[in-house]
This record gives sequence, C-alpha cells and structure tokens, in this order.
Amino acid sequence: MTGRFAPSPSGRMHLGNVFSAMLAWLSVRSRGGRMLLRIEDLDPDRCRREYAETLKDDLRWLGLDWDREQTPQSQRTAAYAAEFERLRDLGLVYPCYCSRGELHAASAPHAADGRVLYAGTCRNLTEAQRAAKTKAPAWRLMVPDRVYGFEDGLQGHFEENLARDCGDFLIRRADGVYAYQLAVVTDDGQGGITEVVRGMDLLDSTPRQLYLYELLHLTPPQFSHVPLLVAPDGRRLSKREKDLDLGVLRQNYTPEQLLGRLAHLAGLLDRPESVSARELAGEFSWKKVKKEPVVLERL
Repeated sequence: MTGRFAPSPSGRMHLGNVFSAMLAWLSVRSRGGRMLLRIEDLDPDRCRREYAETLKDDLRWLGLDWDREQTPQSQRTAAYAAEFERLRDLGLVYPCYCSRGELHAASAPHAADGRVLYAGTCRNLTEAQRAAKTKAPAWRLMVPDRVYGFEDGLQGHFEENLARDCGDFLIRRADGVYAYQLAVVTDDGQGGITEVVRGMDLLDSTPRQLYLYELLHLTPPQFSHVPLLVAPDGRRLSKREKDLDLGVLRQNYTPEQLLGRLAHLAGLLDRPESVSARELAGEFSWKKVKKEPVVLERL
C-alpha cells in the first residue's frame, strides 16, 4: 500500500494538520506500506517555499517520516493541462464567466451547509454569447445526474448525486491555476496512491473526485476521513489559532508528549502519555479511531 502526506505550505502546520498526518502515517506504517510526501502549492498567492521547508522540519521532528517526495504541484502544470485537455476532448468542459457575486446570488440554490451549488448559468451559452464576454473565464466540468458513492474506511458509506448536491464544478481558475479537484486526482492517480487519509471537511469532495477518476481512467484509492478537531463551541480549529501551531507547540511539548495527547484524542490511547510514532504504529487499528468531531478544551 502507498499513502501520502499532502500539506499546503500556506503557513505553519497546526494541531489539526498534525492529527490527520499522524493517522495517515500510522495507517501506512502499521501495515508496512510506503509513505510519500507531496507539497500542494497550487495557489501562488498563498504558498511559500519557506513554509514548505518548515512543514518538512515539523514532520521530521514528530517522527513522521516519508519514503519519497513527489513533485510539488507547482511543477506539475503540464500534467494537469494534459488531463484538462482530455476532459475538454470529451465535450464536458465549458468556460464560466460568472462573478463571485453572481455565484452567491439569492436565486442560486444552496446546500444545507452553506455551499453554493452552481446553477449552470454558463453551461449552454451560445458561441456568440461567449464571444461577447470580455473577462477571462474559469472552466467547469459538466456533471451527470448520477449518484457516486463509496465505502469510507472510517465513516462508512457516503454518496452524493453530483447534479443535485454539487453541480458543475471548477477545474481551472480564470487566472490559469488548475483547481484542487483536478490536481489531487491527477497526482494521486498517476502517483500510485492506494490510500488517502484526510480530514472530514474533504468528505463531500470525494464523489467529485471519483467522477474524475472514472473519466480519466485512473484507479481511485481507499479513502478514510478522520474527525476534525473543534473548539467547545463547535468551531473548527484552524491556522488562525496561533497557540495551536507547531511553532508554539514545539516550545511546550516533546514530540512524544504531543503525539501521546493526539493519540488519546483519537481514541488510540486510554490516557495521554508520552509515546513515539513507532510505538503507536505497533498498536494502531482503525477500529479504535473515533468517527465524530473531537472537542479540544485543552491539550
């Protein structure tokens, strides 16, 4: 089996990133698999090379090693462009000229969690209508009125009807940057990744990715979506919580102390005790891992 870390170098890793990285690493190492590292630096406005180097240093400090580093996404544009053209040859890609305000207009349908469902405004524009547009378009992929489902390794069965629950989605931005959905499927599919462990916030993106795997004739991995760390009020912890990033945590904890506390939160240990990543791998089982969000009152 082959797993991967895929951090985005947009800032210092925080506790939620470490939680997902730890579980991904334990799942692979407990079964003698390979772990790859991929820097997901698609967005040139937010990602920095120095952040990528700090991410690697933090992972090494924690003892979460990897066997090989994949090519960073910023150097994979040609691969994404080739897959984009394959989709366009299928007649499933079209330009979208909608502004952010138009996408959030009151007339647009919305999912229960606040996500905007694209109404298909630009799907059927005529060539004359497209020629009259003056702004550079983003590019969307047409989705079928079809259910895509899968068995998550932790959460169980999950499915979505792409037309009803998602709508045509972006695969390239107006500035030419390829969107996450296309890039991650290309990277995982071409990189031989057989298991993806990531946060619950990405669960509903999986049906879209399964659709892309099908269109591009790539083999999808096994997915396991792990619970998010949340504050007592239910708010998801993020990089805004500076007291929970690795810069601060490394000043206050040893790697073994930090991993032990996270393993306890995950359900792997009965109590928070110091333990190395290697020691945890010997006792790891997905059956022990909690499914529901993990409330963090204090570390």
